[in-house]
Amino acid sequence: MARRRMTFYRRNLPHWQPEGKALFITWGLYGSVPSTIIREFAEKRAEIFGEEFREMDWLMDRANAGPTWLKEPEIAMCVIRALERGARELDCFSLFAYVVMSNHVHILIEPRAPLHRITNGIKGYAARQANKILQRTGHHFWREESFDHWVRNEPEFHEIKTYIEHNPVTAGLVERPEDWPWSSASRKV
Repeated sequence: MARRRMTFYRRNLPHWQPEGKALFITWGLYGSVPSTIIREFAEKRAEIFGEEFREMDWLMDRANAGPTWLKEPEIAMCVIRALERGARELDCFSLFAYVVMSNHVHILIEPRAPLHRITNGIKGYAARQANKILQRTGHHFWREESFDHWVRNEPEFHEIKTYIEHNPVTAGLVERPEDWPWSSASRKV
């Protein structure tokens, strides 16, 4: 029986990357989540995939605090171009699903490179382009930390893909997932 490799690194949250497994990754704009909430989740120091994650996502969907630059079509497209570049041009991952919301992004990928390289590449490329458009070069664009969860099985993969593509529906922004223009539901991935 062949053993799979698994890489691990830690920032504020642990980041596991099992070889050959899909990852669900979420990150937000710098300042999009109040620091009190960030501290509360960091103090738990546990995997926050269940209700806690959904609660954090619900708060971000409401965009009651911080920047909402991603609701600008030109800025949202910077993120999509970064995803497409990482998947197609650089071949760092297979892209299965994504959604760009007003202040955060969800993706479902299968990595072919180290996770930190993938997230730094996507976030760095998109941030440089977006900050140029916003005329705020040299400023933080993304929160440094990303949340990731490795997908355990096929049913969970489909549940996460549905969760990602239905995020704009759940947030009350559109009636059907394919109506949200900054999502894999409205494009062929």
